[in-house]
Formats: sequence, C-alpha cells, structure tokens
Amino acid sequence: MPKLSLLQHCSLPPFLLLFLLAAATPAVQQFKEAPKFYNSPDCLAIDTGLDGTETVDSGLPSICSDKAVHVAMTLDLAYLRGSMAVILSALQHTSCPENISFHFVTSASADSSLLRRTIAASFPYLRFEIYSLEESSVLGLISTSIREALDCPLNYARNYLANLLPPCIRRVVYLDSDLVLVDDILNLAATPLGDTAVLAAPEYCNANFTSYFTPTFWSNPTLSLTFEGRNACYFNTGVMVIDLERWRKGDCTMKIVEWMELQKRMRIYELGSLPPFLLVFAGNIAPVDHRWNQHGLGGDNFRGLCRNLHPGSVSLLHWSGKGKPWARLDENRACPMDALWAPYDLLHTPSASFES
Repeated sequence: MPKLSLLQHCSLPPFLLLFLLAAATPAVQQFKEAPKFYNSPDCLAIDTGLDGTETVDSGLPSICSDKAVHVAMTLDLAYLRGSMAVILSALQHTSCPENISFHFVTSASADSSLLRRTIAASFPYLRFEIYSLEESSVLGLISTSIREALDCPLNYARNYLANLLPPCIRRVVYLDSDLVLVDDILNLAATPLGDTAVLAAPEYCNANFTSYFTPTFWSNPTLSLTFEGRNACYFNTGVMVIDLERWRKGDCTMKIVEWMELQKRMRIYELGSLPPFLLVFAGNIAPVDHRWNQHGLGGDNFRGLCRNLHPGSVSLLHWSGKGKPWARLDENRACPMDALWAPYDLLHTPSASFES
C-alpha cells in the first residue's frame, strides 16, 4: 500500500499506521567490504597525471580509456544484492581488475547517492559512474508482459546505453544483475564483432524463434518479411558485447523504439524488452560461445522451478527467469545451482564468503 494512501487512513490507530509505513518502506541492505584485487604485471596501465587524476593519452578522464574494460549494468535496490555479486565475481576472476570500469544506470527517481555510497563502501577502489534514466521516456512505450518484473522501466535501460554513456566509450559489455562470472571478463570483452555486427551474444538456434511473436505479427505480410534473408535465432540480452559507435551510427535506439511504438498499437509480441532486440539484431550478431551465458537457472517466468546447467563448459552463470538465488536462499528453498552463487553474496550473512 503506497505511503500517501496509508496517511489518508486517519481512523487507524497510530501504532498500526507506523507499522504499515515501516512495512511499506524497503530496508536498506548492509554489505561487507570486498577485498582489493590487483592487476597482474602484464595488464595495460591506465595513465595517471601529475595531479594524481587518472587520464588517457588524449587528456580525457580514465572513464574513456580504451585500455579499460567497460561494463554496463542497471542498479536499483530490488536487485542490489545481485549487482554486488556480479561486481565481486568480475573482479575476482579477471587478471586485470583495476582496468574494469563499471557504468551503472539507475532510475531518475532512485536514491543515486545511497546507491553510490553502498557501492563505494564495498568496493572502495572501484572505478565507476552512475547515470540516470528518465522513466517517463520509457513508460509510455512499455506493454504489459507475462511477468511484472519485465515491465520495469529500468529493464529497458539497455536500449539507451549509447545515449546515456559518454560518446568516448566505444565498446561495452552489458550484464544483467542476476549472474556471476567464473572466468576472465577480458576474454568476453575481446569478442570480435566482424565488419558489420553491432553486438555479440550467444545464440540459441534450437529455440522456437516464432513463439516470441504473436499470430498478428506472422499473419501480416509486411511484418513477417522482417526476418527475410536473416538467419534469425534467439539470443539472451542479459549478456552482450556492444559496439556503441556502430549503435549510434545506425540509430539503433530509434529502431527499437519504433518497434515498441508499433507494439502499443497492434500487439506483435509478448515478452517485454527482448523481442524489439530480436527484431533489430537477430540474424546479424557476432557469435559468443555458450559458456558465456549459462542462462535459465532462475527457471521459467511463471514458477521459477529449479534447472540444471546446460551441457558444456561454464564461464558465466545466469539466473534468468523468475527465481533469483538470493531470494531462494533466504527462504530456505534453494535450488542446487544456487550454491554456486552464494560465495559471491556480500550481504552481512554467514553465507557470504570470498572463496572461489
């Protein structure tokens, strides 16, 4: 129940009103400080100026450095615990942790100061920036989907990275907040994009691609020709390597927005923010080995049942789907794979550790 509506219930006893207000206010989580991780000797050095400020050869701040691996994520209180685990896992498993720059996108209505203090307290040496996404620019484009969490404006932040991040940043690794890395992110960031691809991601061509779009889409001759000549396959947008320069030149944000506007008029897909990405990019993305997105560990979008790993090696574990490992661990109904997430949990609980 929203706070304002609670205050309107003047007939409630004061103690009950205070209880309801407290219950409606999310508790601020407390996190441990992570250890500092150091670069190996063969890492490229990011230059430091005479005043101690990190710079690159052009005189731009280090946030623009091509020597850095730029990682973009969303950041909010609901998924903060997951985001902290992503950061820790990325730093712990890379040979050049001091060369990673994080770019966090928050909602304009979020308490960005609190989020900044929380990140800085757990990772005092982390290089990061926070950017605000105006929810009003996204809300009018969102159509209801099969799960409420998928309709959050911040879930669409990946559409606007090229606009939000500084123009000097040419390539970024986008990561969801419900995953952990168990391999060096430098290898993922170095994925070749070829001559034309805007982004790289693991593809899953055995998935039923047609099911992501409605009969209205497939029965319309103009719309159904969208994928003609493209070997279009499903890919998960929770792990992507994006060439922001090519994105900007191709005006990809506008192309995605145009599909979302059409969706509002005639309902051509069902699943939140994924289908517009498929419409714009499927069939023209650079390949990434499946080990970099062992996804689906959160189960389906309705019940979040336990799932096992897909066959093959693992570099990244992704709890996409309804079930999140931190929630299942707290509720004592953890799935077997959730034990692989627990070592990266920085929350002040006995389960948190720094063991690999």
